[in-house]
Amino acid sequence: MKTRKIFGLMFIALAAIFTSCSDNDSVVAATGLDVTKDNESVTQLDFNQAEAQVMLGVNTNGEWTATVPEADTAWLKITPHAGPGWQYADSTATNTNNYIKVTVTGNDGEQRSSAITVTAGNYSKVITVNQKGIARDPGDSFMSAWQLRDSLHMGYNLGNTLESNPTGDWWDPSTKTVSDWETAWGQPVTTQAMIDSIVAKGFNIIRIPVTWGPHLDANNNIDEAWMNRVEEVVNYVLKDNAYCIINVMHDTGASGAWLYADMDKYPEQTVKYQAIWRQIANRFKDYGDHLIFESFNEILDKNYSWSAPAPGSDAYTAINKLQQDFVNTVRATGGNNEYRNLAITTYAATGNKNNSNNGDPLAELQLPTDVHPSHIYLTIHSYDPYNFCNYNAGKNADGKEYDYNIYVWDSQCEEDVSTVINRVDARAAQLGIPYIFGEFGAIDNKKSMDERVKYANYVASQFKDHHTTGLWWMGLFDRNTMTWTEPRIVNALKTSFGF
Repeated sequence: MKTRKIFGLMFIALAAIFTSCSDNDSVVAATGLDVTKDNESVTQLDFNQAEAQVMLGVNTNGEWTATVPEADTAWLKITPHAGPGWQYADSTATNTNNYIKVTVTGNDGEQRSSAITVTAGNYSKVITVNQKGIARDPGDSFMSAWQLRDSLHMGYNLGNTLESNPTGDWWDPSTKTVSDWETAWGQPVTTQAMIDSIVAKGFNIIRIPVTWGPHLDANNNIDEAWMNRVEEVVNYVLKDNAYCIINVMHDTGASGAWLYADMDKYPEQTVKYQAIWRQIANRFKDYGDHLIFESFNEILDKNYSWSAPAPGSDAYTAINKLQQDFVNTVRATGGNNEYRNLAITTYAATGNKNNSNNGDPLAELQLPTDVHPSHIYLTIHSYDPYNFCNYNAGKNADGKEYDYNIYVWDSQCEEDVSTVINRVDARAAQLGIPYIFGEFGAIDNKKSMDERVKYANYVASQFKDHHTTGLWWMGLFDRNTMTWTEPRIVNALKTSFGF
């Protein structure tokens, strides 16, 4: 009986050994392990402050696992945590299970580090993960540009108002009042009640475009009545505890604008440009962090071309120099302007690259140096796809009719939007700054409401997924009648973004 028990125990022990060997066959079979990023072996990942994702390849022929220290899983996330292997020596083999998606959340604190450990059989590789924090100087009580972005719902552009800039024989500036200028492009005089209605809908950032050139004297002094009115409208927004952006608007852009990107004219133009910002900054230097300054609107080159100049054009140099002047001028006025959040932009405020012959405005953009970190963000305009968001039909010079409109929102439209957002997201991450879309919208009301609602749903959801936001260009609300004329679009934005 005792002998039978001993043999029984030996059998169980041997079974356990064989079972263990069988369970670990795949682990033992691993003959190599490497972890790659963009097909290059990697040992370290470095991230800026923003939320970001990368894909890592796991190259092994054995079953593998990937782990992150439990204490860091709130900010460093990986998926999947395990997978089967493929032949290590077969460089052409692919298996979607052999990729790890690494995600880091946005970091509003100090720099942080962790590690991802990948193991296959007797092989192990550790990938160090570093993420920058939001650098803050002692005494900086303003919210950072990152915190600003995270505080925003969606926004609204108070367009065709303080940026109105009529031209022609019918318009005699010398006879016009401030109200004449404000209403010249069809909008009524702005009131507190209008702003109240916009903010009550959940739009918690309002951009007030302002054109300054027509209101300057020969010495570049801004007309006092005009400055007072700008301040009055800014106060309407701030009274509702919303965020407010003011900028230099149609001084740039359209043909004939005095401010354009050209190094030959830069020495002359920057004097005027700095004079404008010096006066604005001094007027608002005691305002809190709900007020934001934006360098300029859609600056073009001396040819006023909406197509980006060739790579390396001095237009890009001029833009970068002007925006450095903008930052320096505002900071030099002191007060709260020392820490105020400032917005910079690209050529034509675009995130697109037209074709291989044109330069890439995003790539050409340089981040201005600043006296304090974390108070600059990027703003981009997107009316993509253009032929859906805008009306594009008519007659050529020869009388032949054309119609380039896109009337149905489809997967190609979605791809166009995603391409732009992804490009901006990537470049902003390289620069180490957050970004928003200062203008967007399906503003052609000749397109069906059903299709425009699809646009609003998709774009808002993309903004949410990328942890950014945008400001719709006008529309939606009739300021003359104080009624919301496109409630379905508003509801789509609110539902898909979540505000």
